[in-house]
Amino acid sequence: MTGINTLGWIGLGNMGAPLATRLVRAGYDVAVWNRTASKAEPVVSAGASQVSAIRDLGARDVVFSMVSASKDLEHVMLDPEVGLLTGDEVPDVVIDCSTVSVETSRKVREAADARGVRFFSAPVSGNGKVVAAGKLSVVCSGDEETFAMVRPMIEALGRSVTYVGEGEAARLVKVYHNLLLGIYTQALAEILVLGEKGGVKREDIMDFINNSVMGCMFSQYKTPALVNLDFHPTFTPVLLRKDFDLGLTEARAHEVPMPITNLTRDIIESTIGHGHATEDFATMLLVAAANAGIELKSEDADVSDGLDPE
Repeated sequence: MTGINTLGWIGLGNMGAPLATRLVRAGYDVAVWNRTASKAEPVVSAGASQVSAIRDLGARDVVFSMVSASKDLEHVMLDPEVGLLTGDEVPDVVIDCSTVSVETSRKVREAADARGVRFFSAPVSGNGKVVAAGKLSVVCSGDEETFAMVRPMIEALGRSVTYVGEGEAARLVKVYHNLLLGIYTQALAEILVLGEKGGVKREDIMDFINNSVMGCMFSQYKTPALVNLDFHPTFTPVLLRKDFDLGLTEARAHEVPMPITNLTRDIIESTIGHGHATEDFATMLLVAAANAGIELKSEDADVSDGLDPE
């Protein structure tokens, strides 16, 4: 493979569409496919072309994928009727940005190897607004030579790219990241509820945290949700539960006790049981409040998420 001229993108959900759009705006020739064809409209308006079948992307040099779960990745890559890697023509490289299990990633990698396709894992940290602000982080693993070839286009997706080695290492690092995501959110929920009962506004607590050593990009961009109870979904508790299950499976395999992680997984399950399955996982705050016997109300505060678009 001497040069990369054409890209494909599979999956145009909350993350896939803005990521594909960034590649278009970086000057790449991008063709896209999505199960619901109408969701491709914003990316096509930005300059991408649209195909009607996954296998239509087989002639592309590099194809990215961004899907919700392991079974979805297996479908778009390995389905004998429609899968990208089971067609007559296959791309040179497949880069998957999804958060999936190590087992699924390995299965797809083996199928790609059998077709002479380089498979590269590149899961991401962030949401659609993070992408728009140019602050996405990517963790990568796979063949180092492949990384050297595809690095410029991965760097076009966001602000940082971390290469962690061969094989499925990136899958593990992304799952570890999401375990921390859930634990940190539960910790914020508990202290905000404690503050509520102690007469301190959530806005003031978050302002102090965001400007302290405990603040981070995540605490800043979750501030509107936690203060004003804006739970428009960026990542649902159902998806977070999936990642906790992946992480705890790894913990059992390596005999690593993770008591806080196990407890947080139960709280995420409770959040789903309380009817918040389709809302943002920051609704963990509402469950913490209910457990303390209070009902929160929006503070209607003028707070920033720190994610001004580029």
